[in-house]
Amino acid sequence: MPSPFLSSEEYDERAHQLYNDGNYDEALTLLREGLGLYPNAVELHVGVGYARLARDEFAWARRSFEEALILDPEHEDALAGLGEVLLKLGQDEAGLKSFRRILELGYNDDIELMLQVGRALFREGYMEDAKDFFEIAVQQTPENAEAVAMVGYAQHRLGDEAAAAETLRKALQLDPEHSEARIYLGNLLYDQGEYEAALYHLDRTKPEDHWDELGIWRLLELKKSHLRLREDDPSLKIWEERLVELQPTLDPLDELLSEIEQRAAEQEQEAARSQLELFGALLNEISEQKGAPVQHRVVGRDGRPYEGSWEEIVRGMRDAMPGQAQRSLEEFMQAEARRGLALTGMLIPTRDAESFLRASADAGLLRIER
Repeated sequence: MPSPFLSSEEYDERAHQLYNDGNYDEALTLLREGLGLYPNAVELHVGVGYARLARDEFAWARRSFEEALILDPEHEDALAGLGEVLLKLGQDEAGLKSFRRILELGYNDDIELMLQVGRALFREGYMEDAKDFFEIAVQQTPENAEAVAMVGYAQHRLGDEAAAAETLRKALQLDPEHSEARIYLGNLLYDQGEYEAALYHLDRTKPEDHWDELGIWRLLELKKSHLRLREDDPSLKIWEERLVELQPTLDPLDELLSEIEQRAAEQEQEAARSQLELFGALLNEISEQKGAPVQHRVVGRDGRPYEGSWEEIVRGMRDAMPGQAQRSLEEFMQAEARRGLALTGMLIPTRDAESFLRASADAGLLRIER
């Protein structure tokens, strides 16, 4: 139990450490205790706002940020947090106004703040605005590889692949060990059909640099096709082991589906397969909230449209990616969710296709048109 004689600064420091470790509940408990002793401590109100935001408690987070701004109307972290919450709540113009206020107050030289705001805009799909904040960070510190890389990510999302590739190469010149930028560039070049260049960059990463399977699948494919490595080449083992590590853990529903599939292989395959299809149809019916399946339309990051039920759209996205067709939808969604987390910082649920797609849209990774 924390001592009641902690200063407000000590409460803030300890809560900040808990927050950085992902212990949002404990951080919130500590911050609320601190506010009981120091109700006018601005930093504690701000901390509560970010802890609430991390728990997706947007209305409560908004209240905390607004309370902080009553005490200090020019508090930059409160303005940034409020802007992000307002975007989450669909109040886009108010959110953008809060972010613009940060620039009006002259906080342009706060590089971490510029990157934080840029990432928030990036996650919500405001790519031009995100790029503007990233570029402000680059203007202040041109040697900042992370800021330069973020500009590249935004350029790619805006469809300027040539500029994105050039910017990511610049980031790697500044920091050759920036693995995220190298993996991103490798995948970008692969998508453009520049396989040798993609191999050059992906082959300069380490297995532990990868938090989704896509880059590893592509690297293995390129090593076999361009370097003529055999399937049993010892140098591939560490990559294959990393793929195993990244394999998602099945939840109970996934385990049930796997069990049905296994029984289908062992017993009456056609009958069991029919049961599996029926089970899947029932799940779709529940997720579509009864009635005939709705035909949705989703546009991916590359501008490619997909139409059909939520599950059909995810299947189409999976099949459009080289080397992914053999994976289950659950494995594909969880791999994409990890990649989305690394890119945007947002957690994307994978319990069903609809939740996965809607959260991906919220993260700015795709667009749902209907």
